[in-house]
Amino acid sequence: MKNYLLITLLYLYGSLYAQQSNLDSLLKVLPKAKDDTAKVWLYIAIGNEYEYDDAHTAEKYYLLARDLSAQLQYKRGTIKYISNHTQILNEKGLYDSSLVLNRKALHIAKEINDKVATAKVYANIGNNFNYLGQFDSCSFYYETAKKCFEDMHDKYFVARMNDLLQNIFFKLNEREKGVPYGKAAVQYFRAEGKEIELGQALLNLANNYSAVANGDSSLASYMEALDIADKTGFKSLKLSCLIGIANIFFHRHNADSMLPYHSAALKLSREMENVEGEAIANRGMAFYYLLKNNVGAAKEYIEVSLAIADSFDLKNEKYEGIKVMANILFAMHDMVGAEQYLDSAGRIEDELRSEEIRDRVLFLEKKFETEKKEAQIALQQSQLKQKSILNYVLLASVIAILIIMLLLYRNYRQRQKLQQQRINELETEKQLTATEAILKGEEKERSRLAQDLHDGLGGMLSGIKYSLNNMKENLIMTPGNAQAFEHSIYMLDNSISEMRRVAHNLMPENLLKFGLDAALRDYCAEMQLSGMLQVNYQAIGIKDKSIDQSLSVTVYRVTQELLNNIVKHAGATQAIVQVGATDKQLTITVEDNGKGLANETINAAQGIGWKNIHSRVQYHKGSINVQSQLGRGTSVFIEFPLV
Repeated sequence: MKNYLLITLLYLYGSLYAQQSNLDSLLKVLPKAKDDTAKVWLYIAIGNEYEYDDAHTAEKYYLLARDLSAQLQYKRGTIKYISNHTQILNEKGLYDSSLVLNRKALHIAKEINDKVATAKVYANIGNNFNYLGQFDSCSFYYETAKKCFEDMHDKYFVARMNDLLQNIFFKLNEREKGVPYGKAAVQYFRAEGKEIELGQALLNLANNYSAVANGDSSLASYMEALDIADKTGFKSLKLSCLIGIANIFFHRHNADSMLPYHSAALKLSREMENVEGEAIANRGMAFYYLLKNNVGAAKEYIEVSLAIADSFDLKNEKYEGIKVMANILFAMHDMVGAEQYLDSAGRIEDELRSEEIRDRVLFLEKKFETEKKEAQIALQQSQLKQKSILNYVLLASVIAILIIMLLLYRNYRQRQKLQQQRINELETEKQLTATEAILKGEEKERSRLAQDLHDGLGGMLSGIKYSLNNMKENLIMTPGNAQAFEHSIYMLDNSISEMRRVAHNLMPENLLKFGLDAALRDYCAEMQLSGMLQVNYQAIGIKDKSIDQSLSVTVYRVTQELLNNIVKHAGATQAIVQVGATDKQLTITVEDNGKGLANETINAAQGIGWKNIHSRVQYHKGSINVQSQLGRGTSVFIEFPLV
């Protein structure tokens, strides 16, 4: 006969047996409460008051506690909210949602190094897996919680975890393993006088003893738990004990001893409106009368049991009841009726097995969602050892196909990434090639124009000046004409000087003849002599440095453009140009004391000169850093790699 097992789960942070505050008093305090951590706990307390009568209202206050905790960044309040709200989610059957929240609470508890909260959340996660039927995961989290409580020397919660663990080992069909946990829990609760907890632990221990055929120990545990149930008025505990004790006497074929317990269980289950207990108790009474050879009375009780099982869709009780009815009909020599009931039992057994298989498939799917996937698959396979070899092959094939598809997909994505990377490299290479061509063409054209101006136009203008000077000696002019003639010679000298300056800017001879340091030094000196800007030039380590001509031209042009920008836009009176070189890099720093720029102005700069600077720096794989503040000048720092 089936044991009636009382399931007891540990709701840590809950308030099942805690003394509660008066609801009216709490609601009066709420309007005056400030939005602080105390109000979070007030919301939780109000939710606790509502929870057992009005879960919807309780949930509303728990969510208010959540929102205020988030606003205050009060992490302990968030853990407290989760521990209470998940109880309501569990009652609604939303175990997955509850598990997600408890995992979040575990992360927060570890983050703030709250050892007590961490241990209790481990236990609550174990409860989630218990509800989900994932008993191996449940035992892992219960064991982890127990270890945490042991480290904190919290003997009470260690005992609670021992009680829960003996229950889980019962479900895992490892009853002998569960007995030591149950004995440890019973020993502590008995010593501490914790009657409610002791009664539950004794009941679970009795079930484990019964499963390992230790009837005497089981009966003693049931009896002690029954005394506690009578003393405390714990009706659910009493009903479980009555059915358990009657079951022991049934297996001993002691009909007279089992009768008072089944009778009491039947009366109590009707009083509690516990339909499952009523079905079991009626079936027990049928067994009693069957043992007494009163098949008529036995049939009446089993018919009542079956009617209850049918009305409330209690398939297990219906299956057990149908088998009892078949035995009764055999005793009444109704072979046809008995066989019909056995056929019905077979169909229900098939349904139960189908449900079990479906549950196990769902169980396997959930296993894949956890970090212990391989261990859980192994456990599932051990539970399915009695299945046919074909089922093993099909399961392995599905897993292999999924893995192959995953690997193929990953390989496909990897090839796509490599192809895109290659395309990006080619585009970058194309841009660099185009930039190189533009820069070389620009410098070549500048050099040609400078040479044409110097050798062509410069020579012509010099020749004209020489001719005019010769003519001056052979001409007789009035004083006015002589003055005009001298002014023309002066303007011609200025034109020759301007032409030489333009040619020098297009391609400074000093850069080609004497190198970057000399060219920059001369350019800065010329700008200072012009009176437009006071320039302080500093060179560090580049005087004797061999620098590629292309990079030298770029540095010269970039510096030239930056100084021109200072003159045109910065309104500065002073500037510093610093050029330095090491074995690995060449740097340019240009600073001014001008009006400066806002960050958004720098980011939005779209001028041709600024674009040219970026193009030149990018071509040589350099980097630019601009620092500027309104009214405090601008600093531009540029780096070029030399290796």
